[in-house]
Amino acid sequence: MEFAYIPSPSRGVLHLGPIPLRGYAFCIIIGVFVAVWLGNKRWIARGGRAGTVADIAVWAVPFGLVGGRIYHVITDYQLYFSEGEDWVDAFKIWEGGLGIWGAIAFGAVGAWIGCRRRGIPLPAWADALAPGIALAQAIGRWGNWFNQELYGRETDLPWALHITSSTDGRVPGYYHPTFLYESLWCIGVAVLVIWADRRFKLGHGRAFALYVAAYCVGRFWIEYMRVDEAHHFLGLRLNGWTSIVVFVLAVIYIVVSARKRPGREEVVEPAPSEDDGDEADASAKEGEKAKAEPVSESEPDTDTDSESDTEPESDTESVGTKDEAESAKKT
Repeated sequence: MEFAYIPSPSRGVLHLGPIPLRGYAFCIIIGVFVAVWLGNKRWIARGGRAGTVADIAVWAVPFGLVGGRIYHVITDYQLYFSEGEDWVDAFKIWEGGLGIWGAIAFGAVGAWIGCRRRGIPLPAWADALAPGIALAQAIGRWGNWFNQELYGRETDLPWALHITSSTDGRVPGYYHPTFLYESLWCIGVAVLVIWADRRFKLGHGRAFALYVAAYCVGRFWIEYMRVDEAHHFLGLRLNGWTSIVVFVLAVIYIVVSARKRPGREEVVEPAPSEDDGDEADASAKEGEKAKAEPVSESEPDTDTDSESDTEPESDTESVGTKDEAESAKKT
């Protein structure tokens, strides 16, 4: 076939000695760092403290990875639990297979725990992180390119994806690069959320809901193009129905939230002076106590010195009295 195309990597893993370096994992990790970096900048702009986004991400990311894998395994259970398959493969997350719906749902649980521990509102944190999550997805989708998975129908377009692997039921050929379509769509979603947030001052979780709704629109038409095995219901893939339901819920949330709580949160995180002031007072008290302790230890030395000084004086007086008595006798 004589036309331009997007080549697939010959392999998705490089070995640094005994250590495997997987392209899929690298894309996920880079995406997480970008999301936290951008989220931190947006959080500070809203009046929050530097580092808070990363602290909460420590809870959200592990929960999200577990949730994404659980969703994938449940919706594609035949890949792991049907006859001839090895159920242990369900734990091999590096081979691909993360469901965004499960990742967002479980990640929200982890973020809620982190926000509760820090005493900040979860919706505000989610608004700050929303465009970063979209960019993380855009980067993470390139992990599917390394694994030669999640492509669309055959095509002869100049940007067709050349699949060369024949493992796991793949048929070498030229297909729609749905991973690329979704990656570009997610970049557009990130730009949309940033623009809308600046234009309309979105708050109370509405920026995050806009990200969810916009992503669902793109995921629906991209899901329609994919040819990988999936469950169908009433002629649509399961993820297509999920996109519709989640989109409706996100739009309802935006409308209801805008009516009940217009505008943004005035305070997203307590001022640092409150906690720092208490810590400073405690430190000052400890310092005063430490200074007082050496003084009390030196007091016995002072008493000893005073005693030693007075003793010679008493001896001198007694000697002088004795001499006077002897001279009186002689007289």
